[in-house]
Amino acid sequence: MTEVFDAESFVSNQIKAIKDVIGEEKALVAVSGGVDSTTSAVLTKKAIGDNLVCVILDDAFMRIGEPEKVREVLLKPPLNLQVEVIDVRKRFLSALSGVKDAEEKRKAFRETFYDTLAEIARERGCKYLVQGTILADIIETKGGIKTQHNVLEQIGIRTDEKYGFKIVEPLASLLKWQVREVARYLNIPKEVVERQPFPGPGLSVRVLGEVTEEKLEVVKRATLIVEDEVAPFRSSQYFPVVIDNVEEKDVEVYAKAKHILSEVCGLPRDSFSLKLFRDRGTGVKENKRVYGRILGIKFLSKDGGLTLKDVEDLFPLQAELTMKIPSITRILYAVGSREQNKPYVIAVRSVETRDFLTAKVSILPKILLSRIADKIMTACEEVSEVYYDVTPKPPATIEME
Repeated sequence: MTEVFDAESFVSNQIKAIKDVIGEEKALVAVSGGVDSTTSAVLTKKAIGDNLVCVILDDAFMRIGEPEKVREVLLKPPLNLQVEVIDVRKRFLSALSGVKDAEEKRKAFRETFYDTLAEIARERGCKYLVQGTILADIIETKGGIKTQHNVLEQIGIRTDEKYGFKIVEPLASLLKWQVREVARYLNIPKEVVERQPFPGPGLSVRVLGEVTEEKLEVVKRATLIVEDEVAPFRSSQYFPVVIDNVEEKDVEVYAKAKHILSEVCGLPRDSFSLKLFRDRGTGVKENKRVYGRILGIKFLSKDGGLTLKDVEDLFPLQAELTMKIPSITRILYAVGSREQNKPYVIAVRSVETRDFLTAKVSILPKILLSRIADKIMTACEEVSEVYYDVTPKPPATIEME
């Protein structure tokens, strides 16, 4: 049975609630161009009019040309949001310099993000910060799965004391599909309503390990290709991740994985090769975050070249490996490789989900995955191999950091 959600009533009630909370004061909103922050901004604009100050923080972690494209969409009808792009790239790159752990990166981003907004709020006389926190963000943060940068008061952070503003979260009771319903009701353009979900810390969480400008440039180029190629399949979310091409020699894990693939799954030992990466990936096991191993699998032809399999045929292998080797949270399947050794690999992720609390892997054609790999390796000389992530949520999270 289809769940009923009344977007009209929600909008009416939220506009009144926002008016009651903010009154005649000014409020700041940082808009990314995604459906959550844009919908929050439009609701607040209807409630308090010109007392809403809209900014886009160009933090170095947005996609190529994204700050300018987002500003153009927000400025024109029907949104007519007066928005300013603020260049804070050096500040954010400096804050994340040398940080490798995924949780520490999110926390470093959060501190820099809110310190920056606190300064802007003081300059513009804003006593409130409006943000697009949704229910899944709160559930994942409070449940210990991962820290969403925009969840503050729910985990005991007093924003009025720490940053000088109070938080307004018009969408905190909604799941993503409900947010999209509200956005459609508000006549927000389709390109925003159906825009690919994008993490608050942006591409910083799609760079495993330390964030560098070179790795950011690689993942930005790969993102253009993946989004263009996968868009026709209308997956819920799809993106690439850049991983350091550094192998971790764990004899025990390799032995267990080879045994599972050959003895349990019946694959000849010479039909595959394995690579355990040094970088770790976030997963979910027993409803808790696990920062686990990433295992790459290459399937080989008789002459030793790369061969591709249908994605759905790999699900039983993935399930056996992640169940019997608990330290593994990701199984990657090689879809492209070059002979020369390069510093990075790219992992492509594409999933189907409604609530973003669980997700299935998108069954993409192997000819598409091969084409994506070829294009990425052409555009990114620094990339040795391209993989497809065949791990659902759980045991993986949607994002890989």
